[in-house]
Amino acid sequence: MNTLGYHYVIEASECNPEILEDPKKLKEIILEAAKIGEMEVKSTYFYKFSPRGVSGMVVVSGSHISIHTWPERSYAAIDVYTCDVDSKPEKSLQYILEKIKASYAHITEIERGIEDEDGTYTHTILSWDEEPEE
Repeated sequence: MNTLGYHYVIEASECNPEILEDPKKLKEIILEAAKIGEMEVKSTYFYKFSPRGVSGMVVVSGSHISIHTWPERSYAAIDVYTCDVDSKPEKSLQYILEKIKASYAHITEIERGIEDEDGTYTHTILSWDEEPEE
């Protein structure tokens, strides 16, 4: 079996709303997360919605890290996807959760690009919940 990538889908709850509506701060967090995850940044784009919310994308050598925020709900939807076997996506996502001050996160890991015997591709899914230690 040869996997083409790992895709982490994160539902982050009870985050700091001030951080979630600050595109400059979120860009700083995501860029540092890419560095911590040993991913080479290729491009970035962050957009602030009116009246609230931010969407941001960092394209990395292996794929991307993205965030979409709803400050009024203290919620962020985060994706970390990489095909780079040398990167550390788990470190990236942990850093992001820490910096946006998430009190709870539901994380799904999707192992993508698993080639079946007939040449078609599929994926596997594993999910878990995380809460910060007191």
